[in-house]
Amino acid sequence: MQILEKAPAKINLSLDVLYKRADGFHEVEMVMTTVDLADRIELTLLQSGDIKVESESRFVPNDERNLAYRAAKLLKDRFQVKEGVKIFIEKNIPVAAGLAGGSSDAAAVLRGVNRMWNLGLSMDELADLGAEIGSDVSFCVHGGTALATGRGEKVKALPAPPPCWVVLSKPTIGVSTQTVYQRLDLKKAEHPDTEAMVHSLKKGDYRGICSHVGNTLEGVTLGLHEEVGQIKEQMKQAGADAVLMSGSGPTVFCLVEHDARAQRIYNSLKGFCTEVYMVRMLGYQETS
Repeated sequence: MQILEKAPAKINLSLDVLYKRADGFHEVEMVMTTVDLADRIELTLLQSGDIKVESESRFVPNDERNLAYRAAKLLKDRFQVKEGVKIFIEKNIPVAAGLAGGSSDAAAVLRGVNRMWNLGLSMDELADLGAEIGSDVSFCVHGGTALATGRGEKVKALPAPPPCWVVLSKPTIGVSTQTVYQRLDLKKAEHPDTEAMVHSLKKGDYRGICSHVGNTLEGVTLGLHEEVGQIKEQMKQAGADAVLMSGSGPTVFCLVEHDARAQRIYNSLKGFCTEVYMVRMLGYQETS
């Protein structure tokens, strides 16, 4: 028995860090949406009871370090499932890029093994379980567009953004989320207007969405890696409607309404970065 699942990347239209909580996590307010850049997850039932992870990408671990492995193990242990699963990950989302690739893989495994093992869990139940694996997993179970609060696990669906192009560019550097948060000075940081972003989405106001993109973590990563700022500047000069770093970086994305301009930005960045993608918004939620 085989099941295929799509694991789309996410971008942060807005990311605000409010304060550090007593449990060591940061209280956040994020508006996230999925884009049509996705890993492909192939699940094969194993009667042996083992959980195996395979991938052609050398950056994908095949043990407990992998969130997809942890997702399968969580459901297997929690519901005392005797069967196992082989998880093959076709990796298309850049690794450690601020695009929630690992979290989306885990969410896809939760959805897939729920069907494979006939557990009968609802999407909301899977999202609750996803919060035990990682902060972005709950959002990735549903996908679409949502406001995420708490440490990211409290998710409220929002209308999809108006159709547009998204050009993403990841420089050849790695960014430690932990380091970015450690260096974050909330008194000096810029805080986006989350309420205005939510309002713009509800109105379907593309210009309003572009005006209110913002990321509290961006200033920290820009200070650590000048390449991120260089990509932002190149996108702006090429005529992007909005430019922002996603998550803790280092990927930068821009929103572009018109095909020709999006293609021009994509082409200009290809000579600058090896990992450049021109994709559409997805915006819809998984409902089954």
